[in-house]
Amino acid sequence: MIQRTCWVDRIEGAWKSRRIVWLAGPRRLGKTTLARQLEGVEYFDCDLPSVRRDAEDTESFLSAHRGKRLILDEIHRLANPSELLKVASDHHPDTRIVATGSSTLGAGARFRDTLTGRKRTVHLRPVLWRELAAFGCGSLERRLLHGGLPESLIQETPDDAEFSDWLESFWARDIMDLFSVSKRYSFLRFLEMLWAQSGGLCQLTSFTGPCEASRQTLANYLDMLALTGVVTVLRPYATNPQRELVAMPKVYAFDTGFVCHARGWASLRREDCGNLWEHLVLDELAFELGDGAVHYWRDKQKREVDFVISRRGCPPIAIECKWRSSAADYAGLNAFRSLHPEAICWLIAADRKTVIRRETRGGTVCEAGLENLPGLIASLPGGR
Repeated sequence: MIQRTCWVDRIEGAWKSRRIVWLAGPRRLGKTTLARQLEGVEYFDCDLPSVRRDAEDTESFLSAHRGKRLILDEIHRLANPSELLKVASDHHPDTRIVATGSSTLGAGARFRDTLTGRKRTVHLRPVLWRELAAFGCGSLERRLLHGGLPESLIQETPDDAEFSDWLESFWARDIMDLFSVSKRYSFLRFLEMLWAQSGGLCQLTSFTGPCEASRQTLANYLDMLALTGVVTVLRPYATNPQRELVAMPKVYAFDTGFVCHARGWASLRREDCGNLWEHLVLDELAFELGDGAVHYWRDKQKREVDFVISRRGCPPIAIECKWRSSAADYAGLNAFRSLHPEAICWLIAADRKTVIRRETRGGTVCEAGLENLPGLIASLPGGR
């Protein structure tokens, strides 16, 4: 079993502040395997009828396991999962629970309480850059093509049948369990089109014809896809509506393997890698800073910055991602800084191993590799 130490540490840290940890993420990312790597835990598979029967009597179930560290896997299968978690938080101070699910807590009718103030959420992501050595993945290109689902990453070649099986399982186990969606074709067609253009602006009206659905229906689908974690929706960073985009989101697939599958790529050319590299950078940023901290930027003249970190009371950090540092282009960063003079500017390149600082006409740009990112973030005003 490959130890995912950074995620184990993240859950243990979350348990120090809250008794309930919600471990979320799309299926086959390894939530069950990760949860079972925690020390001293008792595991319950809520897919089993016997577990569901025992958990129906919430007070008896929690009393029988008082003082333990519990894993409640696929907790959405319980009749009233939020009641069990709320009672555990309020009345069993010596019990710790990790509950797993493929969606954000609160998605679907069974979650009648989102446990505000009672839980910490850990969003599991595909195998991170920092985990590649543990998985024996010596090639970055392999990680981009195969994706970061643990089973897919260690296979010799990507298996299209597995991607199809994943979609079937996602539809049957997540969407049909949690939401009311009648048009299977429209929903899955929309998802595959989003994956194919991953990292691009999402103009919903451009999907209405191919998906045979209204704009409002697609907006509802996008919310569902974001709740289940299969896409990440980035909102624009803007303080000047006259000069900057303020509404249209960018949408990223949760995993590069699914992007390659949707685009029909069996191998990668150099020009394919830049966009896929953005996905790895986004995962690392989200791991370090949490969901909601990352935006993108574009002005009315179509000048862009890949990512912007926005934190209250701190200057924005504008980030460009490049596959090769020799292809660095500072035009977007300089344009951003012309409107936001206080901004900190970074360029994250796949071939960078150390931090260097370059002077451009707009100011200093810090060039670094992904292994340098935790240190850069820790050095920011206010740290993490």
